[in-house]
Parts: sequence; structure tokens; C-alpha cells
Amino acid sequence: MSKKLVIIPTFNEKENISSIIDAVLSLQVNIEILIVDDGSPDGTAEIVKALQSNQSRINLLQRPGKLGLGTAYITGFKWGLEHGFDYLIEMDADFSHPPAKILELLDACENLGGDVSIGSRYVRGGKVTNWPFNRLALSFGASLYTRLITWMPVKDPTAGFVCYKRKVLETINLDEIRFVGYAFQIEMKYTSWKKGFKLIEIPITFTDRVAGTSKMHGGIVKEAALGVIKLRLNS
Repeated sequence: MSKKLVIIPTFNEKENISSIIDAVLSLQVNIEILIVDDGSPDGTAEIVKALQSNQSRINLLQRPGKLGLGTAYITGFKWGLEHGFDYLIEMDADFSHPPAKILELLDACENLGGDVSIGSRYVRGGKVTNWPFNRLALSFGASLYTRLITWMPVKDPTAGFVCYKRKVLETINLDEIRFVGYAFQIEMKYTSWKKGFKLIEIPITFTDRVAGTSKMHGGIVKEAALGVIKLRLNS
């Protein structure tokens, strides 16, 4: 039986962490969770530790401080590969990614020929709720900009709800992935595509967080805008 891992980076997610863990583990599939916590001062890691005492499918890695989304996922990927997982899934802690869609992401890679499956806001059937117009325009514009620069056939290249087959992560040199914010998501998809892997998009409804605080800031947007150009030039 294949081993499946959901990787959830956290920083100050005490309002969401118990609920998101329960939602993932309640799915009708044998799956484990890895929380990669960046030294949350609100006690997120302590909540996870308490949950671990009653559930062996919860794993926790603690880092000393806020080191970036990309490095959290790289850390999680390496841990997952070392522990023999066959499918590794990226997911946010704030319920912006619907947990039930994990099953469709897995199905796309297990049964539909995908090597990477993406929970997409911008394919037919996908949508965004509870976002102000300026945030939606920024996100959609970034996706269009990325496609124009890279020619990558992915309609939601900044998506953070992604399933990777083990062989994809083994083929990519994870130590050479350079970006740490949302540009990380673009770089991982672009690298996978350039190496010949098949990417499949699955429509999702993306819902803005209700609890906790968004981690979006101007530096992330700037990194993504410049990073796309660097990816294209370096390729």
C-alpha cells in the first residue's frame, strides 16, 4: 500500500491547527500529517504535541524561527522521502484548501497519469470566495503573468495545494530550489514541467482564511514577479 503524507507549514496557527488535522485524518484514506512549525510564539507546536499523544499519524518538525514557506516545504519533502512516502501533498493550515479535495489530488496522481496534481482556482469549476477584488486581481494577474513569461501550461502556477509523486521530488535537486515565498510554488511546478513530468489541475474552491492572520506581504509579491523572469532566463 502506498504511503501518503500531507505537509502543513505553520506559523501562529493555534486557531486552525487542531481542526485542520482532524479534517485531514478523517478522510477515508490511510494518510499521515507532517507539521513543520517555524517557532510559533502562539503555542501551535504545543497543541500539535498534545494531539500526538493520541494519534500516531501526526508528525512534527520544529524549526527555530520563521524561515520561509519554501524552506519549510523543502524540509518536509526531504523528511517524507527519508521516511518512504510515495505521495507528498502541500497544504495550508487555514482551510483555504478544502481537505476533501486531497482525495482528488491523490486520484489524479495514482490513477489518471499525473506526476504532479494541483488544486487550481483558475480552471473550469475552480473559484475563489471571500477575497477582496484587489487581492483576486493580484492573484489572477500573477498567474497570467507567469504563464506569459514561462509558457508553462498551468493556469494556477502560484497554487499551494499540490500533490507530488515521490519520483518527481527525487528527480529535482531540492537544494537548488532558490525561492522561499510564493515564487517557490512557481519554481517547483516549472522545474517539474521542464523535467518532463505531467501536471494535472483539479478545480477547487479557495476560501480566504477565517481565523488567524495572513502571511502575505509585499516582499513575497516582489520575489514572485522577479523570480519568474529569472526562471525563464536560467532555463
